Amino acid sequence: MKKIPKDDRRAQHMSSDVQVDRAELAEYLRGKNHWILATARSDRRPQMSMVTGGMGADGRLLVSTYPSRVKAKNAHRDAQVSVLVMGEQFNSAWVQIDGDATVVGGPDAAELFVEYYRCISGEHPDWDEYRQAMADQGKCIIVIEPTRWSPVSKGGFPPELFED
Repeated sequence: MKKIPKDDRRAQHMSSDVQVDRAELAEYLRGKNHWILATARSDRRPQMSMVTGGMGADGRLLVSTYPSRVKAKNAHRDAQVSVLVMGEQFNSAWVQIDGDATVVGGPDAAELFVEYYRCISGEHPDWDEYRQAMADQGKCIIVIEPTRWSPVSKGGFPPELFED
């Protein structure tokens, strides 16, 4: 097999896999709030949902939804979920995070909604108003404790195609 010179323009599209610890994972997730949440249907086939999510200060992943949504029902029935977090572009680096989910609603969710909002949008001008709005809408929050995650990966040409 012919090797590609490292100075070839294709080198910018070399695949990579970077192992990260939890702090580096948190850094990667900062500002990346458009996720794919995978839960399991009752027949064990995946149910994927596009969601807005964030990593709280304690390292748990937070997704706001309604109790009647299938993602909440599935996560309540089977806590094993996965999240795919992509970069800004389709071919940017990405990471898959597997974890155990808990669906929290009612008064127990109030401070979780604050944490969710903060990790996505910063500070709210009136936290009491926000808490009340979440309660009035009957929302719940899916809290995911990460149990493992993939390397931060980027697709492209395999490194072995390039000259040393």
